[in-house]
Amino acid sequence: MDIKRFMVATLLSAVVLVGFEYFLPQQNHKTVEQQAPATAPALPPAAGTGTAPAAVAADDGQPDPRVAIDADRVHGSLDLRGARLDDLVLKNYHETVKDGSPLVRVLEPRGKEQPNLVEVGWANVSGAQVRVPDAGTLWTADHDTLTQAQPVTLSWDNGQGQVFEITVSIDHDYMFAVTQKVINHGGEAVSLYPFSRVERGYTPVETGGYLVHEGPISVIDHRLDESSYKSLRKAAVPPGNIAWSKSGQGGWAGITDKYWLTAVIPQQDSDVAGNYAYQSAGGDKGNYDVGFTARAPLVIAAGGEASSASHVFAGAKEVPLLEKYEASLHIPDFWKAVDFGWFAFLTRPIFTVLDWLNTMLGNFGLALMAFTLLVKALFFPLATKQFHSMGKMRQLQPKIKALRERYKDDQMALNQQMIGLYKQEGVNPASGCLPMLLQIPVFWCLYKDLYVTIEMRHAPFFGWIHDLSAFDPTNLFTLFGLIPWDPSVISPMLQLGLWPIAFGLTMFAQQRLNPAPAADPAQQKMFQFMPVIFTFFMARQPSGLVIYYCWNNLLTMAQQTVIQRRMNRGAASKPRLPAGKK
Repeated sequence: MDIKRFMVATLLSAVVLVGFEYFLPQQNHKTVEQQAPATAPALPPAAGTGTAPAAVAADDGQPDPRVAIDADRVHGSLDLRGARLDDLVLKNYHETVKDGSPLVRVLEPRGKEQPNLVEVGWANVSGAQVRVPDAGTLWTADHDTLTQAQPVTLSWDNGQGQVFEITVSIDHDYMFAVTQKVINHGGEAVSLYPFSRVERGYTPVETGGYLVHEGPISVIDHRLDESSYKSLRKAAVPPGNIAWSKSGQGGWAGITDKYWLTAVIPQQDSDVAGNYAYQSAGGDKGNYDVGFTARAPLVIAAGGEASSASHVFAGAKEVPLLEKYEASLHIPDFWKAVDFGWFAFLTRPIFTVLDWLNTMLGNFGLALMAFTLLVKALFFPLATKQFHSMGKMRQLQPKIKALRERYKDDQMALNQQMIGLYKQEGVNPASGCLPMLLQIPVFWCLYKDLYVTIEMRHAPFFGWIHDLSAFDPTNLFTLFGLIPWDPSVISPMLQLGLWPIAFGLTMFAQQRLNPAPAADPAQQKMFQFMPVIFTFFMARQPSGLVIYYCWNNLLTMAQQTVIQRRMNRGAASKPRLPAGKK
């Protein structure tokens, strides 16, 4: 492989792909809001923002009564004051790979360090005076524990003839089913707007960079919207503090992190208004609200009852699980909670293959290696053509050098002679780059998959790699643990593990196997330093990605050796012409 062309093609393609992901204009929220204004009333503001009544403490001064949640993959509790789902921990995920590391918490009550919760409720129609439950309402429960086998129903009587009920159930994973019911014992019909929303009372540190969306997200009428926390703060306007709104049928909306999602999902045949809001609590504090309100009120006749259904997802963004919910609950594009990007048509199938290999082999690192073998087998005909083309180009180097010397003062004549030489020898100088350019999108999509999907998080490999999503923890500058200090506090450049070093060595070996054609001394020095530059760059990348590139380099060298031997055998088998004949 011509290392010079490889580097140039790789860098240019990476710039194009990254630029496309990063700079493509996002949807104009103001335009969407003007085209599809919500007709539902403004929701009651969240408690704790300075504009809503704070939750009332229990009379005895004790903590709020709660219903425990104990399911296969989560545990936590539901607050009976306000009927809030605000305490949830994932049983299968830890914060770090260290022994004794705390479990990941996805929901946390108000007043804690990182409040994140889900609320369901009702809002009055304009001018109505029905007393509806709020943040201070104390509900009663028919059971003290919510499990897969035992749903829980919360009840509250408003004293005006209406009884409100919320029935909550949970499946074996992360999906809650919620039914909101109103029983009207009064003498007149009552009209109310059911709503559900996710509330986040802090601004998290975004860890995914431009590769992963973190923040408000929704799909309404099969259109994805991904907004930033900053855009909500800028666009929210009192009194409703709505930053973005879109009406449609069904869909889902919530707040996403790199690996976790909290989302509310209305009944898919219902007309709803989805909205994002930000309510400032002074200074840099405030609440981000994402949710739905019914566009048509729920009418409860005198002596009758009426209900509405919805779902709440709070858990890990496991792609197969999201796809299962999309099929079983008819949630549109639920897989888009994982940010596969603008190249999802390629990124998602590649992940599907990786996930299948991981299931078959039981190790994500081995799955990466097996996937690399598949890619190499798929592109082997192109690699053979590429290597043949580059071999012919090397053979022509003396003739090309002679032409450049002869026509060094006449560029037009040189170009004409070069074209004539390529035509005479049957060589296309661009054919060597084409196979590389076809492979680069595959490499980019694989990089995206490894960065955004949870399957590689805390996935172990062999030896000292206990988390393929983290960089190699060994360090040359501590003599691999012999010196007890952390040089990365001085500079991130001083983190250089064994796998990045191995990657640099394989890259250097590729250069030796395929030396670049003669070039000016400055270019030669630049390409000689490429392995060193890439070694330090890869040192801070996920170790799974570094392992993949090391393995890919080794396979590439083995592939080129096989092709070269075939070419040599073919050349040796050709009959030689007598001396003096052509």
